[in-house]
Amino acid sequence: MKLLYGTVLFAAIAAGQTKPEFEVASVKPSADAPMGSFNMGVHIDGAQVRVNHMSLRDYVVMAYRLKNYQFSGPDWMSSAYFDISAKLPQGATREQFGPMMQSLLEDRFHLKAHRGTKEFNVYALTVGKGGPKLTESAPMEATTSGVTVEVQAAASNATVNLGNGKSLALTDNKFEARRFMMADFVDQLSRFGDRPVIDMTGLTGTYDLTLEFQPDDFLILKIRGGIAAGIPMPPQALKLLENASDAPLLAAIQALGLKLESRKAPLEIVVVDGALKTPTEN
Repeated sequence: MKLLYGTVLFAAIAAGQTKPEFEVASVKPSADAPMGSFNMGVHIDGAQVRVNHMSLRDYVVMAYRLKNYQFSGPDWMSSAYFDISAKLPQGATREQFGPMMQSLLEDRFHLKAHRGTKEFNVYALTVGKGGPKLTESAPMEATTSGVTVEVQAAASNATVNLGNGKSLALTDNKFEARRFMMADFVDQLSRFGDRPVIDMTGLTGTYDLTLEFQPDDFLILKIRGGIAAGIPMPPQALKLLENASDAPLLAAIQALGLKLESRKAPLEIVVVDGALKTPTEN
């Protein structure tokens, strides 16, 4: 079962500046993944950029620095997968990657989009009365050789390597995150609950986090992760969600000395007004 994907999100350049562009770029439809497993991800090494097996929806989320719930667009964008190879211009910075991706989508897919605001039912992640029960990550030296995000998934497991020791694994009925800040954690929690999660803990450290579940509850977690990634689910999987609740997730969070509180909040979204289903030629 395809479960989730990892993305690299970069800051946009200051308003009013011309969007930077890749020096050259190739966009090709992704080859079909083997049944029951897949590999996908982003690799930036020096001036070379390679992105494998990501949907057009994924690329919009990446380019505009969105969470999954902030995307609003046609359903077909979640099932149209492409590989991108590109070269960064001399002197380009990683912070310009997102705007460069925006330029590429506008050029090759004629993407048109606008920003808006929508009120959501959300969970606020807060610290429980007894304080957090978290394990801080061991110090390590950051590397600067490149940026790699790789996702590997099989029928029952999924792992995401986010580089510099940061990783996420869904295996053996556990959600295991390594070297996560709270912003990383709430981003992932938004994929597995029934609503977005916003960080209100005030915690600024880097942590190793483990959430444990019963097998049936863990299956629901994986199905929700697949849906959040825009992956079509079979009817029998969707049927399991009809009576599913977030109670197991809330209990697992409580074991960390944290809690999820139901609230409403206006959040920014990006609405896709139009895009080509087939990119223009390389």
